[in-house]
Amino acid sequence: MEKTSKILIIASTELEVSEFEKKLIVRKSTDIYVNSYQLDDLYIDILITGIGIPQVIYRTTKWLLQNSYDLVINIGICGSFNEDLTIGDSVSVILDEFADIGVTKADNTFNTLFEEELMKMNTKPFKNGKLYNSIQKSIDTRLPKVTGITVNATSGNEEQIKMRKEKYNPDIETMEGAAVTYVCLFENINFLQIRTVSNMVEPRNKGNWDIETAIKKLADSVVEILSGINKPK
Repeated sequence: MEKTSKILIIASTELEVSEFEKKLIVRKSTDIYVNSYQLDDLYIDILITGIGIPQVIYRTTKWLLQNSYDLVINIGICGSFNEDLTIGDSVSVILDEFADIGVTKADNTFNTLFEEELMKMNTKPFKNGKLYNSIQKSIDTRLPKVTGITVNATSGNEEQIKMRKEKYNPDIETMEGAAVTYVCLFENINFLQIRTVSNMVEPRNKGNWDIETAIKKLADSVVEILSGINKPK
């Protein structure tokens, strides 16, 4: 990539960027959903989309059609299916897919739109029914590279968790990642997805979550990535 100066950070909630914002210099409020900051030689806008695929796609698309950036970074917390990841671990998502858009059959199995042949596997921006990000080849985040699924309804019971693990074999789960990926791939925008684990994916038990630690670790990881973007290799 050429020198990067203008960055858009996309998060679903203000809470997820609360620790990150403390590390930035405030410039101004740009929009009801967007605030502007500076970190060294980088100008950074933070867009808060709201939770879930519809809100993320709408607000991300609307903003990016009106504003241009050198890099978009979708950040936030996530649940982990991967037992090698622990709470507070940050990751770079290089493959994502929509995991609950499709057809539930009479035997309670689930087929994607691709499996039902309602969409072709390589319909833009999909490749083999999945959403791939290749920018990690030019920006080395030094974070573990993982795969994710994106859902409008999080995995909350044993049957659902088992089905999604077997079908998609994902490392993490979010409610926004594939939505941002979809928009950026469609519009040919450089992007990253950086997530920090706040909980393991298990039958829903918020008592086992540690959102505070995840948000602090997320902020540190994102600042480290941004601080290294324009430095000589």
